[in-house]
Amino acid sequence: MNPAAEKHDLIDPYGRVVRDLRISVTDRCNFRCQYCMPAEGMKWLPRSELLTFEEIERFARVCVDHFGFDGIRLTGGEPLVRAHLPKLVERLSSLGVNVALTTNGATLRLHAQSLADAGLSRINISLDSLQRERFLELTRRDELDRVLDGIDAALEAGLAPVKINAVMMRGINDDEILDFARFGRERNVFVRFIEFMPLEAGDVWNDKVVVPADEIIETLQAEFDLEPIVRGSEPAERWKYSDNSAEIGVIASVTKPFCATCDRVRLTAEGQFRTCLFAIDEFDMRAVLRGELNDTALIEEIERAVGTKWAGHSIGQVNFIRPKRTMSQIGG
Repeated sequence: MNPAAEKHDLIDPYGRVVRDLRISVTDRCNFRCQYCMPAEGMKWLPRSELLTFEEIERFARVCVDHFGFDGIRLTGGEPLVRAHLPKLVERLSSLGVNVALTTNGATLRLHAQSLADAGLSRINISLDSLQRERFLELTRRDELDRVLDGIDAALEAGLAPVKINAVMMRGINDDEILDFARFGRERNVFVRFIEFMPLEAGDVWNDKVVVPADEIIETLQAEFDLEPIVRGSEPAERWKYSDNSAEIGVIASVTKPFCATCDRVRLTAEGQFRTCLFAIDEFDMRAVLRGELNDTALIEEIERAVGTKWAGHSIGQVNFIRPKRTMSQIGG
């Protein structure tokens, strides 16, 4: 019997069942966000080192058919710079799982309908400011209008819910919390405020830049009547408005880590497998994919990797070690 057909849970050393796969399809990006990369960009991976769509599909199929994964999220870099991405979405959606995408939204008007037609279920759009000059300063690209139009395109294509990921940074954009909330209510998109994490380029991060989740919620509750939503394994604590169908959420990665319920693993664009966003060790799945004719070795390597998954990332503790790679190299 094909070992990939023998489905069983993938359980880490702390009893957490892994069911969510994040796949980076490229390290390239059309933005140059100040907290992510230098203005001139980075040294991109040669295209020959990227996993092919066939290799990505094979890895994902093992995760779904053998380990029972029920969610796949495509990330980058900026995933929409990868040519023919809807073809990959179609391959993955055919596995019978929920396929999502995280994008900066700048070229979404060109792709939203084809992604929806290919079977994309949900979309997250990264947007850290609604102010044009501030957006330009943060991203080094004057693309706010295109991003806002991309949000409209996603809604028109039926990619619901559309979620906005806004990283809050003290003294940079924390004065826009209510602006983002009003934006979400008006357009019926779900805004998720994210605490600034120590996983970016340069020396921008320190704990004084973090806007705590509790402060964000207090700001929102002073303006809106919010009702909590029961939280599952998702990273966001969520609330709904009593008078509106939109939601807001807060991802408190720094002040309230959700590691105890983490069910995610990650595959980088060149096929390195990571059991945590902040992991120090990686496992070379590309070598297995390109060297093995059957899936037995792949299954065993995935199990070996997940067997090393730690309890949590230890941000703010003396034993925290900052990963050597940036978010664009790992995948969001």
